[in-house]
Amino acid sequence: MNFMEIVIEEALKAQDNNEVPIGAVLVHRSGEIISKAYNLIQSSHDPTSHAEIVAIRLASKKLKTSRLVDCDLFVTMEPCLMCAGAISNARIRRIYFGAYASKRIDVGVSDIMKYYSSNECNHAPEIYGGILEIECSKLIKSYFGTKR
Repeated sequence: MNFMEIVIEEALKAQDNNEVPIGAVLVHRSGEIISKAYNLIQSSHDPTSHAEIVAIRLASKKLKTSRLVDCDLFVTMEPCLMCAGAISNARIRRIYFGAYASKRIDVGVSDIMKYYSSNECNHAPEIYGGILEIECSKLIKSYFGTKR
């Protein structure tokens, strides 16, 4: 099983708990999974409990460091700006994501790309999007389709 398939499993856990189906996995460059997480916003009553933030917190605690320089983040959806800031501060090496969050992606520059290229950003990870995009997009669209 590849890391994006594990991320989708995490997203399904979120969906089962009435959360937006976003999953995240932090992987050390050696290939070891350091942490797995999914959105916990509703259940924790914490608007910062995005899957990416939860995964970063778990990994930082496990590795006893705030710098995850040898880690890559896999996530079902392109991170939001809050998560982009946390990823930058954690010095994560690479982001791999499935679904694009911005409808403006066809213009060429998403919000996180603007942030990572700005002077306010301390560290910009490599970014690879569109991995299992169809599966990740269907998961998110299906969830919101049931809420309307």
